[in-house]
Amino acid sequence: MSLFKKNPFGHIIFLKLWLIRIAGLLTHRRFKGFNDLQIHGSEILKSLPEKNVLFVSNHQTYFADVAAMLHVFNASLSGRDDSIKNVGYLWRPKLNIYFVAAKETMKAGLLPKILAYAGSISIERTWREKGKEVNKQVKMSDVSNITKALDDGWVITFPQGTTKPWRPIRRGTAHIIKKNKPVVVPIVIDGFRRSFDKKGIRIKKRGILQSMEIKPPLDIDYENDTMDEIVEKLEYAIEQHPSFLKVIPTSAIQSEEELNKERQWRY
Repeated sequence: MSLFKKNPFGHIIFLKLWLIRIAGLLTHRRFKGFNDLQIHGSEILKSLPEKNVLFVSNHQTYFADVAAMLHVFNASLSGRDDSIKNVGYLWRPKLNIYFVAAKETMKAGLLPKILAYAGSISIERTWREKGKEVNKQVKMSDVSNITKALDDGWVITFPQGTTKPWRPIRRGTAHIIKKNKPVVVPIVIDGFRRSFDKKGIRIKKRGILQSMEIKPPLDIDYENDTMDEIVEKLEYAIEQHPSFLKVIPTSAIQSEEELNKERQWRY
């Protein structure tokens, strides 16, 4: 590998390699030590194409979700099924994995900036800024950057655009799917909100059972499925469709913590 070879975003690949190795070593015990990450379906990753794959997932923390996925992806590609035991997989990680993140989040401190170099596609939220609701136009450069990342490899996105559960899927994700026709792989995670603080950096509680389920690619008719149909498929796939809350009316749930407990009880 050339020391100064760059990826499509201008990042030096050799530097990115070592950032992933170091960050991986520092975060491994968060998922295999302090807590226990149970993985299901990681064998699906081995059959995916090298590029134009879009992973869609529910979201619980800013950074721990992505860190866990990078561990699981690289462990699976190194021959481990549903396990991240033995961090040797970090020596030769897949370097064309990217994740979509809010630009304001990735600028908030030194660690997010380092993580951004390791693979984030920073976008400007069109619906929220500095904790307030806004209504802004989508930046076409953001859409182009996601397309560029899909052309180069795999992209992780959280289509609800927030760590709060049961929020609607953003239609921008459906637009990206219609435009790029990627293989769409759903992921459902749980336990991260109880393990870490909102940023996913500080360990809030140890001994938590975390889970990650990787599901088979979605069946999407890129030409004929409407945006609303794609959004609904995503909602069901990542288990965030309103029908998942039919047992207890939403109005009866007093807090986000109670809502999460209800989801655990049902599944």
